[in-house]
Amino acid sequence: MTKGEFQSRMKAAMALRELNVGAQDFWAGYMRGLRRLFHGENFGMAEEHKQWLSLIDDPIREEMWRGYRDGLAGRT
Repeated sequence: MTKGEFQSRMKAAMALRELNVGAQDFWAGYMRGLRRLFHGENFGMAEEHKQWLSLIDDPIREEMWRGYRDGLAGRT
């Protein structure tokens, strides 16, 4: 992912987070995953990464997990 692609996707995610009140958890997770994708292991600790991936087991935070997963995969 280029720096331009990263910046463009982050900007879009921020705008969508503002527009989609019910989807704020998803977009917060997405932006976190996108940062991890772009910066790699330099962003966050390995334990944090594992915690984000484990959110699937928490029904309250499942949308954050979905966002993190999509950001980490670079999905648009």
